[in-house]
Amino acid sequence: MTVTGTRMTQYARGGGCACKVSPGELEQLVAGLTVAGPAAPTVGELLVGLDNGDDAAVVRLDASTGLVATTDFFGPVVDDPYDWGRIAAANALSDVYAMGGRPLVALNLLCWPRDVLSWDLAADVLRGGADVAAAAGCHLAGGHSIDDPEPKYGMAVTGLVDPARMIRNDAGRPGLPLVLSKPLGLGVLNNRHKATGEAFPDAVATMTELNRDVAQRAVSAGVDCGTDVTGFGLLGHLYKLCRASGVSAVLDHRAVPYLAGAREAVAAGYVPGGTRRNLDWVAPHCDLSAVSPDEALLLADAQTSGGLLLAGAVPGVPVIGELVPRGDAVIRVR
Repeated sequence: MTVTGTRMTQYARGGGCACKVSPGELEQLVAGLTVAGPAAPTVGELLVGLDNGDDAAVVRLDASTGLVATTDFFGPVVDDPYDWGRIAAANALSDVYAMGGRPLVALNLLCWPRDVLSWDLAADVLRGGADVAAAAGCHLAGGHSIDDPEPKYGMAVTGLVDPARMIRNDAGRPGLPLVLSKPLGLGVLNNRHKATGEAFPDAVATMTELNRDVAQRAVSAGVDCGTDVTGFGLLGHLYKLCRASGVSAVLDHRAVPYLAGAREAVAAGYVPGGTRRNLDWVAPHCDLSAVSPDEALLLADAQTSGGLLLAGAVPGVPVIGELVPRGDAVIRVR
């Protein structure tokens, strides 16, 4: 871990994926956007695009090969620049894993206030991203940088997937168990870190953990429906999955894993604005009568580099609920 004495999080208005445009506003933004096909004949068939807000775009190149394309970036979520680089890279790569694919090549995206923060700090950020890309077996081949008042970092990632073994958010069916591969609470703990400077090593370890292994196990188990849990929280991403699949879900809140300190962070008021916006958006579609307001906030907590939410049994991944036929409430928390 790099020790700089510079509190990187103080240069960001928000924290990690909690900075996302709220799901409701984003849907309004793209509602009228019609994506026409290429004007001229092109290579490949678009398999996954804008329709269901899936984790990445997928273009079929041939019968056994699909190209996965995604991008993700955000401001400092932790004070250590090297860890921020690692977290941002793991988060960007996660979208490829969430489709059941494997990353092939990544490009850095760097925004930097050159007159405010030293280039040494930027180098630490890039080094963190490079180390995670190397661990993922993903080529890192340049990128793009701009002078910007607020530091931001992420990656554009291209990967490969077998179209016949792809994971997507519209393939859910009643009777499938729901499993979650990482604990929740990253949003509230990151917000507490930003406000107080307290360190949460378990949160950093969770955010820098690649979703590669769980994705591989899911594909091997025949799972074809899922998503990753990031800025829209567990409830938000589950709602999108259910809506795309035409099903409902029953969620057992007692089975949902949380990071140590997450409940205390909520009780102390360290709730990101993104988390509250998530809950406002999804609450009309949920039956939350079985849980407290704090528990509802945790279930909607805006995660950064969270785990995979999968519809299907995956060895070693805890079951937190199941998909059921579509009912009045899209998500019922029991």
